Amino acid sequence: MLLARQSSRVAASEDLVRSDALPDPTLTLGVQNLPIGGQDAFTVSRDRMTMRRIGLSQALPSRSKRDARREFAHARLEQADAEALATALDIKRATARAWVHRWAAEKERDLLGELREQAGLSVQATQARLRGGSGSASDALAARSAELELQNRIDEADVRIEQAHAGLERWLGELPERALAPPPDFSRAPFQEAELLADLDRQGPLLSWDAREAAAAAAVALARAEKRPDWSVSAGVARRGAGASNVIWLEVGVGLPLFSGNRQDRGVSARTADLDAIRATREDARRMQAESIRKDFALWEGLIRQEVRLRDTLLPLSRDRSRTALAAYAGGASLQDWLDARRDEIDTRIDYAEVLARWGQAWVELAYLLPDTDVDSAHSPITQESTR
Repeated sequence: MLLARQSSRVAASEDLVRSDALPDPTLTLGVQNLPIGGQDAFTVSRDRMTMRRIGLSQALPSRSKRDARREFAHARLEQADAEALATALDIKRATARAWVHRWAAEKERDLLGELREQAGLSVQATQARLRGGSGSASDALAARSAELELQNRIDEADVRIEQAHAGLERWLGELPERALAPPPDFSRAPFQEAELLADLDRQGPLLSWDAREAAAAAAVALARAEKRPDWSVSAGVARRGAGASNVIWLEVGVGLPLFSGNRQDRGVSARTADLDAIRATREDARRMQAESIRKDFALWEGLIRQEVRLRDTLLPLSRDRSRTALAAYAGGASLQDWLDARRDEIDTRIDYAEVLARWGQAWVELAYLLPDTDVDSAHSPITQESTR
């Protein structure tokens, strides 16, 4: 992606260099006053009026036209720079998303792995009661089935870890298999909402709009410059026939934009409409970006509350319920109570991992909107992984 943007910048830079150059000169060759009748017909050396000419002609576009072309090329170069910067932000954001995916998958695997011991205890308890005559074979099979189902969930989490690791390597290159660095503090916003709303035009999705508008304005100026006449100058030598003296010649030409109403004026109107369209589209893009920021902040704040509720209340409740149900089964209660509690605990832990993933993603969407910020510091997952 960056290589493509760099190539676009090189192209825009080359266009800027040549934007102010004059057109190539034209070499002219010809014969003038060639007889077409009589004994000298179509001969070039017998009639004194016949001349063999060679010359050069140079077009001289108006200064306003050349200035407008240069401004247009400069705006295109600035647009290429802005798009390259926006692409760099997109890559940072994509890398951070991949990091969060792997981090959340590892959290899910760890949370589910904590349940292995209890799953083993349930199998032992059902077998002990079966041997003692107070249990049933169906309970023993149900406990074993629950243990295997847990292992299936853990295996699924391992697959997600591998997939997320592949996504991370896409952006950071080959990485050794190791534990991730600690995550940043997702409970702290990387920017204040008001700060982002006040600085929309510097954010990745809007970075190129200044240059786009400048290019459209330069196109309007170029269309207006078409109403200014272009000049040309021509010079050369002519060899005359029948021993007459050779001559030189010099010509100056000027364009005559006499019918601008159906030509140049319509071009100006068309380019002005293009400029108005770009300004309107830019304003719509600014509103969309402001809406996106408000939605991302609302999502991030809501996920903070969900994370706290799951971590501090729902996870402990589901753990205590499962342990209590297993202890009750050891005392003679039904195994179904433990199976239900265990299923709910697994779902709660998976829900918690999913909330962590969405929470981290919401933080990432806010963290990589502005270039040249302090997000890429020791608290950034990108910096931590690429420098370890």
